[in-house]
Amino acid sequence: MGLDIRVPLGLIFLITGGMMSLYGLFTRSSAIYEKSMGVNLNLGWGVIMLIFGAVMFFFGRRQKWQDDPVSPRPWERGVKPRH
Repeated sequence: MGLDIRVPLGLIFLITGGMMSLYGLFTRSSAIYEKSMGVNLNLGWGVIMLIFGAVMFFFGRRQKWQDDPVSPRPWERGVKPRH
């Protein structure tokens, strides 16, 4: 049909979450986390964004996998549906 909004949204969250997670991993013993009481917010929210992006991307792609190109819908075959 068209582009499902879940696919690009999932990719955006996957990329952003991946970058935040990597930054959080590389800076986990840094002094920048003193303001947040020692909590590594970059790592935590990066992982949450990665999970959300993966779920959105999976469900967006799953819809395309479920479409059966062998047996198209009646209006795509040129047959008018009965009312």
